[in-house]
Amino acid sequence: MKKLSLVVPVYYEEECILQYLKETIPVLNDLDLEWEIVFVDDGSKDKTVELIKGEARNENRIKLIEFSYNQGKQAAVSACIRYAKGDYLLYMDPDLQDPPDEIPNFINEIEKGYDLVFGVRKEKVDSMINKLYSKVFWGTLNKFTGLEIPKGLAVMRIFNRKFADKFLEYSEQNRFIEGIFVHIGMNRSQIEVSQRKRFAGKSKFNFKRKMQLAFDAIFDFSELPLKLAVKLGMFFSLMGFVALLLLVILKLFFIDFELGWPSLISVIVLGFGVQLFFIGIAAIYIGKIYKESKRRPLYSIKNLTNL
Repeated sequence: MKKLSLVVPVYYEEECILQYLKETIPVLNDLDLEWEIVFVDDGSKDKTVELIKGEARNENRIKLIEFSYNQGKQAAVSACIRYAKGDYLLYMDPDLQDPPDEIPNFINEIEKGYDLVFGVRKEKVDSMINKLYSKVFWGTLNKFTGLEIPKGLAVMRIFNRKFADKFLEYSEQNRFIEGIFVHIGMNRSQIEVSQRKRFAGKSKFNFKRKMQLAFDAIFDFSELPLKLAVKLGMFFSLMGFVALLLLVILKLFFIDFELGWPSLISVIVLGFGVQLFFIGIAAIYIGKIYKESKRRPLYSIKNLTNL
């Protein structure tokens, strides 16, 4: 019998976790599959770990990886995938926005022979401001990375062991999970999933974190900022040459004027700012190279439960 692993990163989810298990376990028990739920706690300081451990004492198919400190969702998902043993791995959040009732639909789809099945939301159930955040976030990614990320992408998705093993070959420190999933390629599909409001609490993935992730994805999957720097450099050089030529022509043939220091200072400040901008772009890439060159572990684990 094949085995299904649920891949569930958690961070300050004490209000959701018991309800998540209450709704999810009956769905798993109705499947004709063995199952396990692999949680990764990303440094929560509330009762999230305590609640999961309490449930794990009575059900050894509930497993927990505890990070030593907050290391980010990208690292948490990667640890989940590394420790999960299923033939199928289904990644989802515990906030119940993507409901556990959708799990059988993902199983049915991937058993058609796909390696990866993305969930796509029929309609995002959220506040207007969060909808706008998401639109800006995914719009930024699609425009500047060239990745063909499905529109309305949900967290919930399923992939097989072959795909998981290929994912684990990606060892970079700077990682954008959605980008890696798309980059792996293989045979993929997508299904629509219903969505409901978050069961409790607030999302930790705010606008600032979304945009930081977007910029990380751009720098990790695109050379566009470097190409843009070159184009802007050529543009400003051309503008400077044209401006200088115009001043000489005006001075010689049309207007007798003195060029004052304000205009000179303005040009210097503009040029200095443009240079700093270009240097900053190059520095970001160099910083990422430096981070990769140290080859530090992607995450630090404090404790394992039922693993």
